[in-house]
Amino acid sequence: MSIEVQHLSKRFGSFQALNDISLRIDSGELVALLGPSGCGKTTLLRIIAGLETPDSGQVLFSGENATGVHVRERQVGFVFQHYALFRHMSVFENVAFGLRVRPRSQRPSDEEIKERVYRLLKLVQLDWLADRYPSQLSGGQRQRIALARALAVEPKVLLLDEPFGALDAKVRKELRRWLRRLHDDLNVASVFVTHDQEEALEVADRVVLMNKGNIEQVGTPQEVWEHPATPFVYGFLGDVNQFNGEVAQGVLQLDGFTLPAAALESRVAATAYVRPHEFSVERQPQSDSSLAARFSRVYLSGPSAYLEFIAEGNAEKSIEVEIPAAAFQALAPREEELLYLTPTRVQVFPQASAA
Repeated sequence: MSIEVQHLSKRFGSFQALNDISLRIDSGELVALLGPSGCGKTTLLRIIAGLETPDSGQVLFSGENATGVHVRERQVGFVFQHYALFRHMSVFENVAFGLRVRPRSQRPSDEEIKERVYRLLKLVQLDWLADRYPSQLSGGQRQRIALARALAVEPKVLLLDEPFGALDAKVRKELRRWLRRLHDDLNVASVFVTHDQEEALEVADRVVLMNKGNIEQVGTPQEVWEHPATPFVYGFLGDVNQFNGEVAQGVLQLDGFTLPAAALESRVAATAYVRPHEFSVERQPQSDSSLAARFSRVYLSGPSAYLEFIAEGNAEKSIEVEIPAAAFQALAPREEELLYLTPTRVQVFPQASAA
């Protein structure tokens, strides 16, 4: 079943949570709603689920308007961040709950419920915990039980609101890989909310970047990482260095160096974005785009060296650079040595577009 939202808007008092949002999610697709707190991603998810009502716009499931359909009738499975398991029920009864509360005419037999619950517990690899209670489980186990409970009602759509946000980093990494494999087996339209860009880029088929109730960019993880459409996307997806200046004769003029900006008109205030790994570090300038900077500090992490520089002539401008650890060891810079940073890739946006 596909999901389509058309021109959704939602306001809470004076706060505009969603502003004319349109988006389509195909059956079998896993889509991440990514953005900072308050950007509207959870509100959008809850409107799709039927837990919130939009002020305007509509939600369509496989082309049929579901905006006024009650949450119980939408065939949606919803997984919350904090599990929302019933503490007084065993794991088995938690998973069976959605089946037992169905109207008598739609309720499976006790034998069918038992068969379905154990099949789901095996799917999430926790059938051996059927008689335990939530308080006896780890966080990762509780989240998998919450997912099994959402799947018990055989949803056509699976919605997850920051499903791994309450877990530690190691468990979170294991569970998101597991979710990707599980989703491929289930082949339903799935949407998950996250503020963790690594999580979205690793798990999703497509990423929807949201900011202040608007969609900034939609694309595959590779597309949004390699071709950010706006300054917000550039800044939100990973670390980035920013350089402010004015465009003149096809270049962005900065203190002591220039950056290419041929696509922009002259006399426009603009910002250049360069990721830390998009610099080379040399003892001599390589071009007019080489920036003189003094080496400040470094920390090594696996195969990479993360360097901090202070721009020459501007003690308040810190620049982050990432190079291979072997290259750093070969360069062996001295503290406060003057070096030259040459960007290998630059993206320039007029400053007005950042508003």
